[in-house]
Amino acid sequence: INNKLMSVHVNAVLSGSGGKVAWKEVMPYNPSMRIEGVTVLRDFVALEGREGGLTRLWVMGSSLEPSSLRRLEFQEELYEVEIGVNKELDTPFLRLSYSSLTTPRTQYDCDLRILGQDEGLTEVWQQRVPNFDPSKYTCRRFFAKAPDGTQIPVSMVHLKSLGTEDGAQWQPRPCLLYGYGSYGICVDPGFNVHILPYLDRGLVYCIANIRGGGEMGRHWYEKEGKYLTKRNTFSDFVACAECLVEQGITTPNKLAIEGRSAGGLLIGSVLNMRPDLFRVAVAGVPFVDIMNTMCDPSIPLTTGEWEEWGNPNEWKYFDYMLSYSPYDNVHKLPYPDVLITAGLYDPRVAYWEPAKWASKLRVHNTKPDSKILLKMDLEVGHFSASDRYRYRREKAFEQAVVLDKLGLAPMPKL
Repeated sequence: INNKLMSVHVNAVLSGSGGKVAWKEVMPYNPSMRIEGVTVLRDFVALEGREGGLTRLWVMGSSLEPSSLRRLEFQEELYEVEIGVNKELDTPFLRLSYSSLTTPRTQYDCDLRILGQDEGLTEVWQQRVPNFDPSKYTCRRFFAKAPDGTQIPVSMVHLKSLGTEDGAQWQPRPCLLYGYGSYGICVDPGFNVHILPYLDRGLVYCIANIRGGGEMGRHWYEKEGKYLTKRNTFSDFVACAECLVEQGITTPNKLAIEGRSAGGLLIGSVLNMRPDLFRVAVAGVPFVDIMNTMCDPSIPLTTGEWEEWGNPNEWKYFDYMLSYSPYDNVHKLPYPDVLITAGLYDPRVAYWEPAKWASKLRVHNTKPDSKILLKMDLEVGHFSASDRYRYRREKAFEQAVVLDKLGLAPMPKL
């Protein structure tokens, strides 16, 4: 399910004899390497895909000899890279797009005749980020151990001035853990300008690459994060949060969590599992009333979603989905502060799902000093405001709630 690379002569295709018998294997199936795209130049073939939880690029000669395969290496440990637009065949240069948690999006021309760590790269454009100094930040990756022993990647970025997590000056810091974990969608450690207000206030920002996404290959989703293995997504996220606490990076009273849409389902589920582990949660347009929605085929998107969660008209899926449905598993528990955002015109997650979830949380919450906040935008849909300035105002509101609950408002002196 990670794909393999085959070739066929163009003449065979044009003559109508390009069936499977004419195919030749170039690269066999590799369970640790997923091929997602191929770009052909005159003397080189470039591949893009995933390996070891990160996006990768490989280059091989036009002879398609497997021994000529080389991986492009970069100096940073964590990054996001993809092949850009390459419309010229007769060239040794490959246009690629690169970014990391500390490097704004950058377009490079890569001379494929000279391959080494950052060798042969010529910068042609970089995203302009006013007042941003990449030397102020550091990032790394570690792995959390899931209940079944699976190693879950976690990417982390913070100010260098906070020190190193194993240094004598390090103290548990306010931290935000972000997760999604559905549809095989990957949350890669690329540059995100919207987290800079967090970082500059001393917050540690983490991304949990939990099962249900596709970061570690297609099996991370198809075999271990959907249908009757979906609960792995939630236990993975809890394991990542516990690892942050065990390593002394943060404490439960300083830990915020965030997810949107199917990531909102993630937030709702882990709040039911471990409400004591978090200080504040942000659930954007959360898909939380999974049973009522998936049992109603008259809703336009329902039957297509059965491919992700299962068809609740079959008892094995009904019982399993019911076991993690956020709305159906709200009980008398000490829930942390929760901010729920929604849009009245959302065609994917109907407004009543977050509204009824907020109401039920308020009724069942046994923690007297925590608040369940619902922010319903009466003009937008699933993806918040399309106006970039209004979108940033919405993000600023969410961040203000998180910073306030974590004691980082106003901005501390670091």
